[in-house]
Amino acid sequence: ASRAHQQNIIPVIDTALKDAKINKYQFSAIAYTIGPGLLGSLLVGSSFAKAMAYSLEIPIIEVDHLQAHVLANFLSKPGEKKKIPEFPFLCLTVSGGHTQLLKVNDYFEMQYLGGTIDDAAGEAFDKAAKILGLSYPGGPIIDKLAKEGNSKKFHFSIANLPDYNFSFSGLKTSFLYFIRDNLKTNPNFIQENLADLAASIQYAIIKSLTNKMAAVLKNYSCRDIVLAGGVSANSALREAMQLLAENEKRNLYLPSIDLTTDNAAMIAVCGYYKFIKGNFSTL
Repeated sequence: ASRAHQQNIIPVIDTALKDAKINKYQFSAIAYTIGPGLLGSLLVGSSFAKAMAYSLEIPIIEVDHLQAHVLANFLSKPGEKKKIPEFPFLCLTVSGGHTQLLKVNDYFEMQYLGGTIDDAAGEAFDKAAKILGLSYPGGPIIDKLAKEGNSKKFHFSIANLPDYNFSFSGLKTSFLYFIRDNLKTNPNFIQENLADLAASIQYAIIKSLTNKMAAVLKNYSCRDIVLAGGVSANSALREAMQLLAENEKRNLYLPSIDLTTDNAAMIAVCGYYKFIKGNFSTL
């Protein structure tokens, strides 16, 4: 991944500048991801950002990847009239590497309420897809298959942890053993039940997420709820969260699909709010 970053970073930035019809001398600052993420890839980005900022004599701004996912909900596209959440709000951040619940009091004051003690929800989607013989990333494929399946066909128990914490490792293991045991008696079990299996495992993962959000809503009166991270693109999760918000009489804010996965715009908007505060980093 880091080698691919190294090969692509200059062509990508060159293309971005041409598409935006701007030149590098118009920059006020350069924001870059400091983490969390793959160390090798982060080093490529930080090294390039520092070198470019140094040569242009402009400030650099380090951005927390997870904060940026949350702030993606403050982005709007040219000509788009979009309502934004009001502080304080509750946020469920769900991605391949992270699952956490936050109370967001300000752009950079985010109170951690709970999170996964082992695997992330996105990883659970991808591992389930791998067990079913599907390609990577598996989350979008499961989402598509699940639309044709019966989510109540198979039952997979979810962890019931105290407070606002999640666990997905047990669910992954039970799914693996369930598939293994059924393949012993029917080698075509996956092919014959693919849509139902996808719908059932998706239901279990989403139920785990919405159960905890429902528990948080009982104890926090914030009017607005925000969904963030790559898994927030999942159509069933968006529907389940919308239903929960309506039942609890709260407002739900969702990023547009192209802003759910890792993207430069969310790093830029986070950098923008830090720039306004004069919150710069050193070389």
